[in-house]
Amino acid sequence: MANTVKCVVLNIEAEALDAPPHPGELGQRIYENVSKEGWKQWLERLTTIINENGLNTADPKNLELIEKHMLGFFFNEGDYGQAPAGFQSGGGGKK
Repeated sequence: MANTVKCVVLNIEAEALDAPPHPGELGQRIYENVSKEGWKQWLERLTTIINENGLNTADPKNLELIEKHMLGFFFNEGDYGQAPAGFQSGGGGKK
């Protein structure tokens, strides 16, 4: 049977990620608290964040901004992570 976590995105027990999806402490925290489906929702949001802000993921300053968005999206920490104004999720779910 697959491992499960109490997903902070979905607010239910769901299938766990196979490995930390991001380096360091933040990646471990995500691994312990976010499901595969929750991570998929983050990737959809990340695409929007990158496109809306014209971010380059090779730039360390942009990676810092992305991590701030991760903290906001997953753990409601800081001022980032909410959907951009007027954003409509194509998945029908909501955060």
